[in-house]
Amino acid sequence: MSSPAAAVPRRGSRALAVLQRIGRSLMLPIAVLPAAGLLLRLGQPDVLGENKDAWISFSGSDRIAEVFAAAGGALFDWLPLLFAVGVAVGFAKKADGSTALAAVVGYLVFHYVSMNMFFHSEELRPRVVKALFDPDNPGTPNEVLDLGAGNPTQVLGGIAIGITAALLYQRYYRIKLPTWLAFFGGRRFVPIITAFAATVLGLLFGWIWPLLGGWLTDFGQWMERNSTLGAAVYGVVNRLLLPLGLHHIPNNVVWFQIPECTIGGKTYTGDLNCYLNGADGAGWSMAGYFPVLMFALPAAALAIWHAAPRHRRAAVGGIMFSAALTAFVTGITEPIEFAFIFVAPVLFIAHALLTGVAMALADVFGMKLGFSFSAGAIDMLINGGKDNTHNLAGLIVMGLIYAVVYYFLFSLLIRVMNIPTPGREPEGVESVAADPSASPEVAASAAPSPAQAESRSSDG
Repeated sequence: MSSPAAAVPRRGSRALAVLQRIGRSLMLPIAVLPAAGLLLRLGQPDVLGENKDAWISFSGSDRIAEVFAAAGGALFDWLPLLFAVGVAVGFAKKADGSTALAAVVGYLVFHYVSMNMFFHSEELRPRVVKALFDPDNPGTPNEVLDLGAGNPTQVLGGIAIGITAALLYQRYYRIKLPTWLAFFGGRRFVPIITAFAATVLGLLFGWIWPLLGGWLTDFGQWMERNSTLGAAVYGVVNRLLLPLGLHHIPNNVVWFQIPECTIGGKTYTGDLNCYLNGADGAGWSMAGYFPVLMFALPAAALAIWHAAPRHRRAAVGGIMFSAALTAFVTGITEPIEFAFIFVAPVLFIAHALLTGVAMALADVFGMKLGFSFSAGAIDMLINGGKDNTHNLAGLIVMGLIYAVVYYFLFSLLIRVMNIPTPGREPEGVESVAADPSASPEVAASAAPSPAQAESRSSDG
């Protein structure tokens, strides 16, 4: 019989469980990115336009391209709101429509309150103002708050509101009010209390963001100055966090929060945002994933199949070949990675380090390519022709080299260390790859992420 102390979860495990819930909840809003990225891509002149170099060109296509660009831009402009709703629904237990409504109400209140605070901040005022000219005095513009400008907190503000709405929903969705206020009880109370909580959060962020945002900006500038080292560290950390389901957290910081870029006078935050909107030099945090997710991990799957005893190869091959094709086409790689992560830590560590090396090499050789879903063939086909994509051929060559390295490295280590990868388990033991969805992380990966959403990898 277990002792009472043993029944009490450790503080660290409880914190880890919360972080994992946050990581999983981030996958829901990320699932919107493929649609946003495709719409934005269709709105770019090299795809749809009246110029002779466009993929699709006919009379009036410029106007149609503007519509697609506006549609994709709307999703990226309001990404923080999408994260607020997605995180609220994903984080709350037994969420319903009132959870989503509370998140919308909360983010709108948060946006207006925090923007008002930023208007009076010396550091952030230039990002939230617009100049209105008086016809009677055209030389003296009047600066007013531009509520249509992007909130400097970006997706972090949306995530904070989403978690707040989810927690308030769980706390108050069954609340009983006095008879004369009974109409506002239960789920109807959740958006109301969320509005007040969002007001407080808006004031808090308005006070601390000039300092916190400055730190993030400085870190983003450091990443740009030391992009090779930064990409390598990010790649290693991303893969190391995969078994814990926490890799989406650094993904969202790098892809949507830092660094910043300015295109046509408009500021965008995050490498993915900057790349898809056409910033030259963006894509450093994504390019290195393509050789690993598209080429190397499918080769690792081949090595796992080849290392299995002959009488088990048919069963293992059905799983591994399907997983390899999925990885190559879409960039979803967890079914392959979870086949060796827990049974072979040495393979996992080698994989994490080689991912970091791939990220660094891609930066050294000027390879720039991004994705809206993950580092798979679909995104390579869609984004390979963008003006800010560079050295695509080199990226493919590196992918082929990585495939050879992974195949021989995995084959060698599996045999020399007698690693029980799928098919090599003792007779009577079910393969870890028999049901990839058995892993919470793999099951969760059925919803798209960019590096997987990435990774969906990420989604790398």
